[in-house]
Amino acid sequence: MNQPIFTFNGFDAGLGAALAGVAVAVVVMVTIAILAARAMRRHNEAGAQTAAAQSRQNEAMERRIIELARIQAETGGRLQALGEGLGGRQAELARVLAERLDAVSTRLGHSMEETTRQTVARLQSLNERIAVLDHAQKNLTELSGHVVSLRDVLGNKQARGAFGQARMETIIADGLPKGLFAFQYTLSNNTRPDCVIFLPDQRPLAIDAKFPLEAVTALRDAKSDDARQRAAQRLRQDVWKHIADIANKYLLPGETQEIALMFVPSESVYAELYDGFDDLVQKAYRARIVIVSPSLLMLAIQVMQQILKDARMREAADLIRAEVGRMMGDVGRLRERVLKLQQHYGQAGEDMRQILISADKIGARAGRIDQLDFSEEAGACATIMAAPATLKLETGE
Repeated sequence: MNQPIFTFNGFDAGLGAALAGVAVAVVVMVTIAILAARAMRRHNEAGAQTAAAQSRQNEAMERRIIELARIQAETGGRLQALGEGLGGRQAELARVLAERLDAVSTRLGHSMEETTRQTVARLQSLNERIAVLDHAQKNLTELSGHVVSLRDVLGNKQARGAFGQARMETIIADGLPKGLFAFQYTLSNNTRPDCVIFLPDQRPLAIDAKFPLEAVTALRDAKSDDARQRAAQRLRQDVWKHIADIANKYLLPGETQEIALMFVPSESVYAELYDGFDDLVQKAYRARIVIVSPSLLMLAIQVMQQILKDARMREAADLIRAEVGRMMGDVGRLRERVLKLQQHYGQAGEDMRQILISADKIGARAGRIDQLDFSEEAGACATIMAAPATLKLETGE
């Protein structure tokens, strides 16, 4: 009810003030009308000639005053109803606004909770990823240390030889059973290859694991074309010298195999040799030296396993042949015994058939005996007829 409806010259007029103003205005108008009616009456009394007209005017004025009072009452009722309606609508508006505010507050709270939960989850995931990154960083640091250590190993000739020897020994020990290979085996010329593999003819296959890596490192570190050419020439000389040393030391006619293996402990170095130094590889083949990488050595080990398996099978061929012969004798005796058993079953079947025939004949004769009439009238005839009847069993009945 006190909510401002309009503003006049800076003054906020509410609904109650408006109703009061209307009521005062109506009272003032009624008062003015009454005073005017009285003045008119006095004037009519003074003027007798206009009495009738004045009386009619007074009656009309009174009717107008009554109409104004009625209009005032109706206006007051309408204003009151309007005020009550405005009050109800204001209350409804306040209720709706409160409900909307509550709903917005609830949604905002849920949204903030969900946002907080997602933020916490993302922070946890981020922390986990950071932990994984830290672990990966540690692994990279350790790997860098291992790479540096490996570089140091490969830079030292003795350490490089030990590295290649260890890798070759691991591959061979994993692929072949003990007794078929030997490390640092001494040949008749007092040379000791890094490894030998004993093939079925008992001649060892020599394997060398000392590859000259200095020239490969120099070739990779070369910056200019001249340096690269010098490093390539050095690589050809070093590798060919090593191939010649292997052929002279480990290829002994009648004692070792006709070929020997030169083990390269790096697949990348092996690929670089085959890609850029094909002439050197062909020279090695002509010198009966086979250059192998770790993967090719594993493949060669598998081929040797199959060769050794075939050799063992050939050695056991005579034993297998003797066992097969004895097995065939056992099969022959088994056939003879089965034939004898078949004869016994045939004789037993024939005996059973004869027994069934005799049983059928006995049954038939019993039936005929059962049909005979033993009454008194037929007694004499039966006696006469039965006298010459003698039963004789036939053979087999």
